[in-house]
Amino acid sequence: MARVVLGVTGGIAAFKSVTLLRLLTKAGHDVRVVPTQSALRMVGAPTFQALSRNPVHTSVFDDVTTAEHVRLGQTADLVVVAPATADLLARARSGRADDLLTATLLVATCPVVFAPAMHTEMWQHPATRENVSVLRERGVHIIEPDSGALAGDDTGPGRLPEPEAIFAALKPHLNADAEPRPGPLRGAQFVVSAGGTREAIDPVRFLGNRSSGRQGIAIARAAAAAGAHVTLVAANVEDALLAGLRGVDIENVSTAAELETAMNVHAGSADVLVMAAAVADYRPAAAGEHKLKKNGDEGMVLRLEQTPDILAGLVANRRSGQVIVGFAAETGDEQTAAIEHARAKARRKQADLLVFNEVSATAGFGAVPNAVVILDSDGTDVSAAAGTKDEVGTAVVAEIARRCGEVSSAPEGTH
Repeated sequence: MARVVLGVTGGIAAFKSVTLLRLLTKAGHDVRVVPTQSALRMVGAPTFQALSRNPVHTSVFDDVTTAEHVRLGQTADLVVVAPATADLLARARSGRADDLLTATLLVATCPVVFAPAMHTEMWQHPATRENVSVLRERGVHIIEPDSGALAGDDTGPGRLPEPEAIFAALKPHLNADAEPRPGPLRGAQFVVSAGGTREAIDPVRFLGNRSSGRQGIAIARAAAAAGAHVTLVAANVEDALLAGLRGVDIENVSTAAELETAMNVHAGSADVLVMAAAVADYRPAAAGEHKLKKNGDEGMVLRLEQTPDILAGLVANRRSGQVIVGFAAETGDEQTAAIEHARAKARRKQADLLVFNEVSATAGFGAVPNAVVILDSDGTDVSAAAGTKDEVGTAVVAEIARRCGEVSSAPEGTH
């Protein structure tokens, strides 16, 4: 979503910047960490590199071929320094540029946010108060420090707020003034579900499916690249798969009921809804409060009830001009080929498009290639794609973009 520079200085609270970095990257932002040399005595560069998946530099002499000290500030959507020490505030106020962080601050034209952290006497010193006042007059946003335990036995104002509070304070600045990226879906509100729901049998067991979420993630990635504002509703997707996703808001859910609620909430403003998640068709009528124990040689009998048909509900309540895409992972049987099951589902669900893939050991779920046929609401073939999950995702998004163009050019009142 946004290109963020996270500056980290050498205060004792530098360890909290790791959690802030996690929050920013999990929300889909592309984060470059720029620590001071003192900060690296608190938290090592490998930690920042592993969590941000970007290189970490501290000096203006690092990577001089790309003029890193200029490029970072020019391309950032937001610069946040947490913690910001008294020394950093003084250097920023005076316009110093003696390391990569202060040089970046001088170049940045995007919003700049400081989260100060220092001993109470430093925070209340007239020099620091004047520095804060001048920085605010220049348009720098200052997050007031909390009052609480400091280094050693000291307590008082000057404590760095918790990372969650800092992250909440940054939200108004993240992409607030960013222009939609160019592409065929420029500015469209695009919501994708991915993964597989889980329905509790008891506190340790659940009914689920084999969906990893990879195909939904690939669609979200392709939609963001096409210029859309993308939200991914992830049902039990591994954090490692989400970590490399850039430019996408992520909302985690677990059960079919939670997925239904999330999709219905987003449907109110979405231009495109893609139901790529595999929803459990059934759930236990009542989940056990405690782990169900074996009873001799007797088996276990579960009474199941149907879960909500989320796709059908979205179609029934869709707004004029909204494009809805469903997925059908099918297998054939003795009487009917898998594609025919998908055609019947397309006619029954009445989504604008239905993406069919035949599940096998070498295609479909997991880290394997995929092959799909895209059907319209009549069950007629529209297009097909095969290859990696990203290649298929790009093809699906291209078909959605064509469909969006058809809808936007249709006469008023038609769909």
